[in-house]
Amino acid sequence: MAAPKPITRLISHVILDLDGTLLNTDCIVSQVLKPFLVKNGKKWDSKKAHKFVGKTPYEAAAVVLEDYGLPYSTEEFLSLINPMFSEQWGNIKALPGANRLIKHLKSSRVPAALASNSSRSNIESKISCQQGWKEYFSAIVGADEVESGKPSPDIYFCSAGVVIYKISGSCKKDEC
Repeated sequence: MAAPKPITRLISHVILDLDGTLLNTDCIVSQVLKPFLVKNGKKWDSKKAHKFVGKTPYEAAAVVLEDYGLPYSTEEFLSLINPMFSEQWGNIKALPGANRLIKHLKSSRVPAALASNSSRSNIESKISCQQGWKEYFSAIVGADEVESGKPSPDIYFCSAGVVIYKISGSCKKDEC
């Protein structure tokens, strides 16, 4: 009887989302939008929040403007609201289990990428206060770095390509 073959690694790498998966950004969204809406004579409705979860900042801004009937272009709204969000990124807490997951993946030497509909600069700001996160991820890809954000697969292909390249030194299309 032949000797059993050694078990090979079943997981070559992982791609993780950031907002709502690793970090609790929902509370920051309401903390920023509530006072902004009040200043504009509107009231925050938490039941509408699901409409812009998982969208790029531009898409989410368009939804907020339409839902609340705000008198701004999407670009104007983003220029007003982005500084308020930037002030809050350092206050974001990791979701329960996020640090444990990252430590486990790191100790198991599983490379990981972040693929987020946030912009690259916002991703960097959000994870800057999370000890060891920036150093752990082999690739960080924001929606502003690909042609189409989620749910398009572009961001995943890009993330996988970077991680596979860093692991093997090459990236063949059939490996993604």
